[in-house]
Amino acid sequence: MSKASEAENIEAPEAATESDALLLEASEDLVLPPEEMERIAADLIAALKTVYDPEIPVDIYELGLIYRAEMDEDRIIHIDMTLTAPGCPVAGEMPAWVANAVGSVEGVSDVEVRMVFDPPWTPERMSEEAQVALNWW
Repeated sequence: MSKASEAENIEAPEAATESDALLLEASEDLVLPPEEMERIAADLIAALKTVYDPEIPVDIYELGLIYRAEMDEDRIIHIDMTLTAPGCPVAGEMPAWVANAVGSVEGVSDVEVRMVFDPPWTPERMSEEAQVALNWW
């Protein structure tokens, strides 16, 4: 894999399948040096790992709740995410938590978070780290 394509890919948690891999996609009109894209991708993951479901002691990235992240030419990050259950008590608050965390990443001008429920979240999306933390072996 070339450095440029590495910079555009965010590794999904280990338990996720390749088709579920979280990508920091760049819109066709976005032109960034590979090093900057790589830094933004790493900072994006770090920011996502600061957001927790209050009922589960694992961050939303390791839980596999983030399905897609794309940066457009205006440096707006568009995120598709889900919840462990549609009736989650923090469903109305969590998108704002994600937007606030990701909005702190240097080089990001704004964040738009969209809740999606297709495909539905399943425990198989969790990383090995999340499975260990939850004793789900």
